[in-house]
Amino acid sequence: MMRRHLRWIAVAPLVVVLAGCGTDLGLPSPVTTQAAKTRDLWRIFVVLAIIIGLIVYGLIIFVVIRYRRRRGDEVNPSQRQYHVPIEVVYTAIPIVIVGVLLGLSIRTERDLTSTSAPADVTVKVVGFQWQWQFSYDGTPVVVTGVPGKPPVLVLPTARTVRLELSSPDVIHSFWVPHFIEKRDLIPRVDNAIQVRVDQPGQWDGVCSEFCGLDHTTMRFSVQAVPGPQFDAWLASGGTTSP
Repeated sequence: MMRRHLRWIAVAPLVVVLAGCGTDLGLPSPVTTQAAKTRDLWRIFVVLAIIIGLIVYGLIIFVVIRYRRRRGDEVNPSQRQYHVPIEVVYTAIPIVIVGVLLGLSIRTERDLTSTSAPADVTVKVVGFQWQWQFSYDGTPVVVTGVPGKPPVLVLPTARTVRLELSSPDVIHSFWVPHFIEKRDLIPRVDNAIQVRVDQPGQWDGVCSEFCGLDHTTMRFSVQAVPGPQFDAWLASGGTTSP
């Protein structure tokens, strides 16, 4: 009976945490192909951590109950100092786990940072004190934020978009939480990311690097629309609503 109660005590907090996190395990719902890869890696880390935690706590509870002090133990205690097979196992398993997680992390990071794939749309993103400007390469469309009116970054769905990031003054950071990716804009440093938005919608973005007195005003939004709707918006010079 005691073991059953201990088991429920150990599992109950886990059930509560998972119920609150949902399938994304605490991350914002991903809206890009790249964000989904990050979410998948995060799931692997969290699930593996939970499994390891349950194993560790289970072994602790087992040892506490199974090897608790009994009358007579002090008369003839065990003199065994080493158990080589077990020591080899619990040394090798963490090494294997860390190696696998490192390999998965490197692969995911490579996929996220790669900008070698041909881009369907290129947008020059300029962060300046204290607003944003989005210029669509090959078109006259330029969207610039002004105080009290954050700019809207319009993107097509199901197309690869290259965002070329730059700053003329201080370090800023381009962050859309639902992209699950952020990248710094550093003066005199060329930086870029590629995203492929999977669904229409609108999401908030901010500068996540403190950049001066009015840092909190550096907000923008991302609006993703189907390809034909995006093309019509570009053709209108950005004057119509996408």
